[in-house]
Order: sequence, then structure tokens, then C-alpha cells
Amino acid sequence: MARTKVAAYADDLLIATRGDSIRAVENCANAEISKIDEWARRKIKFKEKSKVMVVTRRKRRENKNITIYLHFQPLEQVSQTKYLGIILDHKFKFQEHITYVAEKCTKITRNVSRAAKLSWG
Repeated sequence: MARTKVAAYADDLLIATRGDSIRAVENCANAEISKIDEWARRKIKFKEKSKVMVVTRRKRRENKNITIYLHFQPLEQVSQTKYLGIILDHKFKFQEHITYVAEKCTKITRNVSRAAKLSWG
């Protein structure tokens, strides 16, 4: 049995579907997206940035490719995505996000250091 939760913040929408198998999740997600798409056609348009990501920690080997449709077009499946400024990967390890934040902090620190040297001159 598959279960779906929806989280929306500003113009970002996250639809999370959980199930016993990849196929159960695929069927449920397509049904839910179809409902949302039908409602949205009258109100808003989704941008082309919509993506699909399968999150699992299962060790067993199974085909984790999933086909979810929006406007009768298959969505791109990715192994990581950015949601509300956080880089999420398909195993929720957060290593990419940590690397991204560390690089950003390094750049800021260098810029502040340079600015301090110039002002103290």
C-alpha cells in the first residue's frame, strides 16, 4: 500500500510517496500527480524544473527506474535535487549539501579576508 504526503512552501512543491515496492510507488505517484495536474491546469502552470527522485536505503537489487508523468510527459529522474536550498540525494546522506555549504563558506571567508586586508591597508 502506497502513501503520499505533499509539502508546499512558496513556489516549491514536494510530493513524497512511500510504498512496499517501486511499482506501487510509481502507480500511486502517477495517480496523485494526475489529480494535482488536473487541479493546476485551471490555476497555475508547473515549470519545466519538475524532477523525480527515488529515495531508498534498500540493499536489494531491483530496478529503481521509475516513470512519472506530468502533462503526459515523463519527468526526468535524478539522483539528487535541491529543495528549499538543501541538496537532497537519493540516500539522504547530505554529503553533496555539506560540500556545497563548505565551499560557499570558504568563498565568503576569503572575500571577507580580502576586504579586511584592503581596508586595513
